[in-house]
Amino acid sequence: MFEIPVPRDGGIHDLLEEAARPDRRFDVVICEEIGRVGRRAYISNEIERRLEQLGVRLIAADEPFQLGDVGRRAKTATQVLTRRVKQGVTEWYVLEMLEKSWDGFETHTQQGYNVGKPCYGFRADPVPHPVPAKRAKGIKKTRLLIHAVEGPCVQRQYTWRTTERLGYQAIADRLNEDLVLNPPPTPVEPDRAVGLWTYSSVREVLTNPKYTGHMVWNRRARKGAGKNKANPVSEWVWSVEPTHEALISLETFVQAQQVSARRERSRTNPGLNSALDSKRVYRLRSYVSCLHCHRRLFGNANHAGTVYYGCQPKKAYRPDGHPPMFRMREDELLVGVNKFLVHEVFGPYRRSLYSAGKADQDQVAEKEHEDKVAAIGRALRDNRTRSTNLLRSLEVAAEVTDEFVRDVNNRRVELQAARTRFERP
Repeated sequence: MFEIPVPRDGGIHDLLEEAARPDRRFDVVICEEIGRVGRRAYISNEIERRLEQLGVRLIAADEPFQLGDVGRRAKTATQVLTRRVKQGVTEWYVLEMLEKSWDGFETHTQQGYNVGKPCYGFRADPVPHPVPAKRAKGIKKTRLLIHAVEGPCVQRQYTWRTTERLGYQAIADRLNEDLVLNPPPTPVEPDRAVGLWTYSSVREVLTNPKYTGHMVWNRRARKGAGKNKANPVSEWVWSVEPTHEALISLETFVQAQQVSARRERSRTNPGLNSALDSKRVYRLRSYVSCLHCHRRLFGNANHAGTVYYGCQPKKAYRPDGHPPMFRMREDELLVGVNKFLVHEVFGPYRRSLYSAGKADQDQVAEKEHEDKVAAIGRALRDNRTRSTNLLRSLEVAAEVTDEFVRDVNNRRVELQAARTRFERP
């Protein structure tokens, strides 16, 4: 009302830093009410204590106070009691709002509504808001529908992961061989897109439980020091029942998560690793596990060159009945493997097995070709729909500015380039 210029010099940290300097520009700090200093009682108390130690008074505008040299009566007992009660009420209010917000997100998840950008493999399906007042304003919520092109790509990744136990980078390399059939994901910030599948983008797909048809929330921390870090699985909020069409089964998702433990620190490709001091290849690497704890055995060799596969967990992680050290010789394991191959794979009926397998491979190849043709057809139809919607948005636009026309033209060029890529033989 009085147009009093109030300089914005920074936040609370800048205030405390300047308060500690001998040339500070103030002797009193005033706030609207004590709850504005800190939403948590211990934070506002700590700020008040630090200012008092530096000789700076903290005054709240809604509390009685006196300026000037008031000596020991700067704070009365009643004033302190009132201030502490208000600080407690402020913290209670914050915690209550957090609890209500958490309950709201849980209900939101149970009802099957998605939060944020749909994950790869799904597209957004806007639905009217269940609250009449918000629905009247045109506000919508989002459910998940399977993307015609990206959905099969997700299923292929889970198949390779569970059947061939491929690593994330190996799957990314295989996907990058055909980016028409396997379009790479677009991040929330499109400028960061690299146009290819990467280790992290494959990992994000293979660790997202939404593909099971259940809606899941709170997988990552979004605030505080742990921002965007993965939360423990025990803190995830799952919908009790499936809320959208699933791309994979829950059993397949669990199997995909178990692959990581079985192939931890194990390379996908055979042979020596890139380390210069690598001298030995363990032929059964990542294929044998402990009989007692089911952990993947590690390879080792003695001075005589005999190769062993062993398991030696720490005492705290050792189950009952597990010996301190469990080892198996590689040559004895290979004898068993050879017997299995001779009798079960290369037995007298191997010709019939080969013929049946060859027929299955031909069927699989034909099915993959049909899937690819169908995926390209769906991508072309989706491209035409997007082009039509783009022109429709131009027709119904209330105000057509130069910037709007430029964005439409850029988007039209992108769609034309994608259509040319799909139609390429």
